[in-house]
Amino acid sequence: MKNFAKSKINPDLKYVYSENNALSIVFQSNELLLGVLGEFNNNLKELEKITNSSIYSRGNSILLKNTPEKNEIIKNAIKFLVDQFLNNGTLEKKDIESSVNKFMIDQKVTNKSRNVEYIIKTPKKSVIPRSEKQKNYISALKESDIVISAGPAGTGKTFLAVAVALTMLLDKRIERIILSRPAVEAGERLGFLPGDMREKVDPYLRPLYDSLYDLLDFEKIQKKIEVGDIEIAPLAFMRGRTLKNSFAILDEAQNATDTQIKMFLTRIGENSKIVINGDPSQIDLPNKKMSGLNRSKKLLGHLKEISVVDFDHIDVVRHPLVSKIVKAYSEKNSD
Repeated sequence: MKNFAKSKINPDLKYVYSENNALSIVFQSNELLLGVLGEFNNNLKELEKITNSSIYSRGNSILLKNTPEKNEIIKNAIKFLVDQFLNNGTLEKKDIESSVNKFMIDQKVTNKSRNVEYIIKTPKKSVIPRSEKQKNYISALKESDIVISAGPAGTGKTFLAVAVALTMLLDKRIERIILSRPAVEAGERLGFLPGDMREKVDPYLRPLYDSLYDLLDFEKIQKKIEVGDIEIAPLAFMRGRTLKNSFAILDEAQNATDTQIKMFLTRIGENSKIVINGDPSQIDLPNKKMSGLNRSKKLLGHLKEISVVDFDHIDVVRHPLVSKIVKAYSEKNSD
C-alpha cells in the first residue's frame, strides 16, 4: 500500500495565508485529502477537538482560523498526517493524537531529515516513535548491546523491540530473533493443558506472535519460525545456551526472578543484542519481591554498554483511556 500511495498520489501541499489569521492548506490530490479528512471528516473533527481549534474543509483545501501559533501547530499536524497516510495508506485515531504531540511536531515533522533514523521501516508499515521516550528507546535498541526497559502497558516496549529486531534480521545483520517470556501464569497447571509443549506454552507467548504478524505477512513469519530464523520460547528453555548473531527479547520480565534475568542476560554472545522488557506494576509472582526487573536496572544501569529506559503513562500509545487508567492506578498506589 505504501508504494502504491507514493507512486499514485501527489504529496505536494500549498499554504495560502490571508487576513484575519486564516491559513488554507491546498491539496494537489483529492485522494490524499480524503485520506487525511477521514470518513465523514472524522479525522478533521478529532483534530479540531484535540487542539480546541476551528478547522474547515473547503473544496480541495483545509482552512484554519485560529491564532498564528495554533495554525502553525495544526499545519504541522496535518503534514504529519499526510506523511503517515503516504507511508501506511491509512490513518488511525492514535495518528491524530500523535500529530499534535509536541515531539512529533517539533522533531518528526519540522526536522524530518534529522529524525529519519528513528523511523523503523518494515514490509507492512513504517513504525514512527510517538513520544520522546520512544525515540530514545529506538536509539538504544540500535546502539546498545543490552537494553532494559520498564513501564506500563501500551508504551510500545515489546512492539518497537520486535520491529527493530525484524529489520535487522531482514537486513541480514543478525541470523536469528529469539522471543521469550516467563510462563508464570502456567505454573502447576502447565502439565494439565492439552497438546504438546509448544501448544501448552503458546497462549503465554501470543502477544509476541501478534507483534510479528503486525509487521510481516503471516506466511513469511511462519516460514521463518519453521526454519529457525525466529524462535519463540519460554524463559526456562534459555538456560545453558549462548546466543550468537541474535536479537533476544525477554518480555514480561517483571515475572522473572533475579536469577532468571541474570541467566538470560548472560546468554549474550558475539554480535548479539538482548532486550529486557517489563511492567513493574503487573507482577504475577507469588512474592512480588522476587521480581528481578527493578534490581537489574539498579545493578546494571551504570554500564555504558547497557541502556535503561523508563516509560510513563504519558508514553502510552494505545487507546487514550489506557493512559488515564494507568495514571489513575499509579496515583492510587502512591497514596
